[in-house]
Amino acid sequence: MPPGRPPAPITPAAALARILAALAGSAPLPFERAPLGEALGRALADDLVAAAPLPGFDAATMDGYALRAADARRAGALLPVAFAVHAGHPATRPLPPGSCARILTGAPLPRGADSVEQQEECAREGERVRFLRAAVPGRFIRSRGSDVASGAVALRRGEALDAGALALAASLGQPRLHLHRRPRVAIVPTGDELAPAGSRPAPGHVVESNGIALAAAAWEAGADPDVLPPVPDDPRALARALRAVRRHDAIVTVGGVSVGDRDLVRDALTAAGARLDFWRVAMRPGKPFAFGRWGDAAVFGLPGNPASALVTFELFVRPALRRLAGLSGAGRLVLPVRLSKRVEKPAGLTVYLRVRLRREGRNLVADPLPSQVSGNLSSAALLDALAVLPASRASMPRGAWVDAIVLRAPSSGEHR
Repeated sequence: MPPGRPPAPITPAAALARILAALAGSAPLPFERAPLGEALGRALADDLVAAAPLPGFDAATMDGYALRAADARRAGALLPVAFAVHAGHPATRPLPPGSCARILTGAPLPRGADSVEQQEECAREGERVRFLRAAVPGRFIRSRGSDVASGAVALRRGEALDAGALALAASLGQPRLHLHRRPRVAIVPTGDELAPAGSRPAPGHVVESNGIALAAAAWEAGADPDVLPPVPDDPRALARALRAVRRHDAIVTVGGVSVGDRDLVRDALTAAGARLDFWRVAMRPGKPFAFGRWGDAAVFGLPGNPASALVTFELFVRPALRRLAGLSGAGRLVLPVRLSKRVEKPAGLTVYLRVRLRREGRNLVADPLPSQVSGNLSSAALLDALAVLPASRASMPRGAWVDAIVLRAPSSGEHR
């Protein structure tokens, strides 16, 4: 390769494969024991095995009357009411043969009863109840252990814990769980032109916005983000910033990885001791993207344009952070969609088209955002998906079917 000539870009698929292969020795991160309130979205490090059955007793699933089914084999049986059972208050004695008990939803079944009839199928006659149909053993009873048997695996290791999983863990008496540690990711925005958020930018400056966007994306991916103030295009300032984040699990720099005179980040990383694996990917947006290792830390060099930064984060950083967090894949649906209009694209590059989604009959239709300029913030906001246009094509006709990486459910009525 001639001196100064950049290396040939690799495909997005090859880039992701090399990233995940490089993480094989360090992912997932070690586990910690954490309370349920800190577990949402995190991965279990061990199977959660039920130490006791769930539910722990036979319970009524309807308001009505508990009885022995043999005492009401035919419609019209008339039984006296022996006592009442409420949720949280078990009966203190067995149900006498030939009688029934008033019972409310969730209440423990009294000993001797094997059926519950809902009150709509009963007629109260003073202190007795007439059953309007024949009783059936097991009717309207949630049996002990019918949800989770004692000794059964309730939640598998590697599962991302959602609200229902946390409720299940709590019901099994587990206030703390073994969870893979969230990766700590440092986000380092770079560029002389950047002004801190909330400040009034000087002429020729722009407010730094990638930090907040990537921090949100990192949190959604299962990481704990730390965002540094904007770092100027100065080797010494870059060196200081990199030393400050040396102990993070992942380091994400933003800007300065292309071939311009002021693109200093790659040299700063190399000078600090990082080993870069690659730094160009055959894609749009986001061609100047770098990846490497710095000791145990994964290092990602993202381009500075907002759409490029977010797309490369989505495709490469998000799966890597999830792998470190013990989660599998990128956690995204990939669905077939039809393009609503013709799209021209460069041959040889995979293009990730920012789109909104809507339904036409049984099909999902992708409407490209009005702006696909990677430097326009509007091209990175409120998109539903990334439509993947293959590198082998120079254009895609209206109505063409392509895969779409779904980032969020469509938000407005006309896009449902």
